[in-house]
Amino acid sequence: MPYPQAVNQALDKLATTGIWRGNYAPPLYRLLWSAGCNVPPPHYAGFMRNFLFNGIWFACVWGAIMWFAVWPQSGISGLHALLLAAIAGAVFGLAMAFYYRHGARKYQLLP
Repeated sequence: MPYPQAVNQALDKLATTGIWRGNYAPPLYRLLWSAGCNVPPPHYAGFMRNFLFNGIWFACVWGAIMWFAVWPQSGISGLHALLLAAIAGAVFGLAMAFYYRHGARKYQLLP
């Protein structure tokens, strides 16, 4: 299934910037586009959208991995694990939002 037309236009513009494809079309976004979701590429999404999207998925995945692999041996409670996952997600989401904001400004990409 092809990506939505607006996404294809944005990807064509991003391809001319010199940004690596893996940076402007991450695997999770490609999966969403293939499913027909009209999610803008991260360089065209706003700061808050990038922060929330990246922070939430990272907190869920990282928290689940840590819950099953590391934290059982540490005796960390569920509430403490949720707090740690939320903090990790917030830090990651903030870093990614700043990264994409910097790239959008550097290459003068308008949302």
